[in-house]
Amino acid sequence: MNQPRLDRRTLLLAGAGTVALAPLMSFEPASAAQRSQTKVFRGHFRDPNGPDWVYLPVQVPKGVREIEVSYDYKPQDTGVGISYNVVDIGIFDPSGTALGDAAGFRGWSGGARRSFRISRTSATPGYLAGPITPGRWHVALGPYQIVGGGTPYAVRVTLHYGRPGRAFEPDPAPLSVPGRGEGWYRGDLHIHTVYSDGSQTPAQVLDFATANGLDFIGTSEHNTDSATRVWGRYLAGKHKDFLVISGEEVTTRAGHWVATGIPAGTWIDWRYRPEDDELSRFTAQVRRLGGLSIAAHPYQFGGGITWEFGYDYGDVDAVEVWNGPWSGLTGLANEKAVAGWHQLLTDGVFKPAVGNSDSHHPTQAIGTGQSVVHAERLATDALIDAYRGGHCWVTGSSAVQLDFTATLADVVARCGDHLPTPSGQSADVRLDASGVPAGSVRRCSGRAPRPTGPRRRTPPGRWRSRHRWRAGRRSCAPRSGTRAARWSR
Repeated sequence: MNQPRLDRRTLLLAGAGTVALAPLMSFEPASAAQRSQTKVFRGHFRDPNGPDWVYLPVQVPKGVREIEVSYDYKPQDTGVGISYNVVDIGIFDPSGTALGDAAGFRGWSGGARRSFRISRTSATPGYLAGPITPGRWHVALGPYQIVGGGTPYAVRVTLHYGRPGRAFEPDPAPLSVPGRGEGWYRGDLHIHTVYSDGSQTPAQVLDFATANGLDFIGTSEHNTDSATRVWGRYLAGKHKDFLVISGEEVTTRAGHWVATGIPAGTWIDWRYRPEDDELSRFTAQVRRLGGLSIAAHPYQFGGGITWEFGYDYGDVDAVEVWNGPWSGLTGLANEKAVAGWHQLLTDGVFKPAVGNSDSHHPTQAIGTGQSVVHAERLATDALIDAYRGGHCWVTGSSAVQLDFTATLADVVARCGDHLPTPSGQSADVRLDASGVPAGSVRRCSGRAPRPTGPRRRTPPGRWRSRHRWRAGRRSCAPRSGTRAARWSR
């Protein structure tokens, strides 16, 4: 087998944060006697400050039915949920590898799997079925958290020859659920399946979500739109009244964000850092497509996970203040996210607060957290509009019920509404909560958050509270007035 050896001297700078590697791996045209052919790239990542993305060029001849790629490397597992010397993987076809070049993208699995296959008919989850076009393909590698002596790697590319199969037919999720009009809907926009690094199937996710009282979820696989092309096949029968919103978790090396409410089959690029000044380009793309961008787990600990694009969140539309269980390090990260969100309010900046579970496995319960959204109907566009307007509150369980109002004279505002408060007047703010085993109410005003109001217990397993306070001009207000914004633990 031909084994091109790769080192720093073979690197050719190709653009911000990217490199192309020589020599080119070329395959001979298919012969009548040959069914497949394999060649291997070998190299070693040693430099912790090396490029984020490395591309291995593969010249694919005519007559290829399927491309198969497998690879090996030596990660270092710390045993506490953090790994070093990780090498992510994906692939681009001859249409190109340029930043934002969706035409060339053919799939990504990060470090979740060690092999994948692509043909005209099917592809490994995370990858896109489609024509095997002759020309220069690129296997994309993403060295991550390189420490010590780094890691060697070997990438095996096998071309299978023969006639192509039938074309893949996408089956995206419907954009709305008929007969579901105005009301409060519960959903979780940050969920992973086997289409990225989750262990749960789409069918299992739907079962878990409905069992936990949700009305909708958002698909948010890491750096790929592969799953958005198949969700429709899972929404017949018992799940026909459930809504799945298409999206992607855009996993950069400097923080993650969820692009949600975009058309199925839309891919959003992730290959940039804050210094590249490209985030606004892609959040604007999501906005043009009718979607919403959400800064994900902004204070979560871990290399590449913590949000580094600025805590003013100027380029995104909303902030995930509740991610997963409110305990341990995740709980501390959530507390920081809420505190940062409140500081934005006091600075006169309103960003809707969102709650999601970030579920990857059945043990990470879907709906912990979740957002409860008031929308005109159970439809993608209506829900995105409601999120954008802040007409939602977040919680960790479908057992929790809230009713929150701010009243001035004969005007009543609810979550996300803006209630004008003329100078010298104040609004009466009321909260009813039930389904909470224990807790307290904290008012986010123009000053520091503080507990407010009495607390009383009801029969075991339930907790109900009613609070009234006088809210002046600056209480939770991004501009003159009172904004009814709320969240629940």
